[in-house]
Amino acid sequence: MQLVFMNTFEKLEGDHHYTARLTIAEEQGVWHVNWQEMDTAQTMELEVWYESLSWEELLTAFRHGVALKMGAGYVPVIESMLDGDRHAKGSYRSMLQCYGEHYGNEAVFQTLREWRRKKAAADRKSPFLIATNVLLWMISAYLPHNEEELRQIPGWGKARNEAYGGDILELTRPYTRETAFPLDWVAQKLDGELFRNWQLKQQENKYRNALERQEEKKRLLSIVQQGGLLSTLEEELKLPRRELLLRMEQLEQEGYELEPLVEEELRDVPEAEMHSILEVMTEKGDRYLKPVLEHVYGEGNRSKDGRTDELLYEKLRLIRIHFRRKQGKKAV
Repeated sequence: MQLVFMNTFEKLEGDHHYTARLTIAEEQGVWHVNWQEMDTAQTMELEVWYESLSWEELLTAFRHGVALKMGAGYVPVIESMLDGDRHAKGSYRSMLQCYGEHYGNEAVFQTLREWRRKKAAADRKSPFLIATNVLLWMISAYLPHNEEELRQIPGWGKARNEAYGGDILELTRPYTRETAFPLDWVAQKLDGELFRNWQLKQQENKYRNALERQEEKKRLLSIVQQGGLLSTLEEELKLPRRELLLRMEQLEQEGYELEPLVEEELRDVPEAEMHSILEVMTEKGDRYLKPVLEHVYGEGNRSKDGRTDELLYEKLRLIRIHFRRKQGKKAV
């Protein structure tokens, strides 16, 4: 086995000093990531974090494991073990987010969540496209009373302000606050240890999500290789069809073979319709589907409730995967 990387970690807990060793090794094309921790009996306990062929998967498992151990108090002898770790002091934006999550007003946050739920239902949008939980926590913590203050909260840009600014201010103005704008005071007031632990938790969540996405990717490809269709993927992965199609498009751009599934899903599309769509994609480009939809289908074949458009967009996304593979290129 060839050792590629090794680092030592240390942790102080009361009067006890703990050490651990993290290694990356390769043997006959198989990658290994191992964590060996010295217990109180001075014996090494082995944890296998990864053992397979993919360097990409190895890196995600490695980073997720490091984030977990650092969150548990282990400190690496070699620094900069995680992305952005060299920026340990953190950005102004991340400080505002951390403070918002820890010192937000729970009652205001719940009020904002209920507003978001109703607005999303009315606008037929995902709630998180209107505002993320992180954004709502910051609003609940800083309680802006006018548009200028609201615009100082990271993530609340011009488009959101025009669409929802009035609604938000109606909900926050009635509350008194102990802090003021601008928010540069947060950097001094925020506890350093709390912020560092928050940063590590963000890293842990980031890499845990990446691990989950990689597992879903492997399952998706396995189902496709076994002849599964979109309905099978939807049932097995518990993902909406639109999300599945977005992931399939990403996999196509990464070079994975999805043509058998695409061809089967498009089997009943009339030849003339397929030709018309491919012709428009060739002439106008395939990056944006709305111009293709409008040019091919116009208004005559589309319902006012949006359901027909949803089905047509699904068809167009599948055809775009076929088109890009045929052209041997990405979006144009």
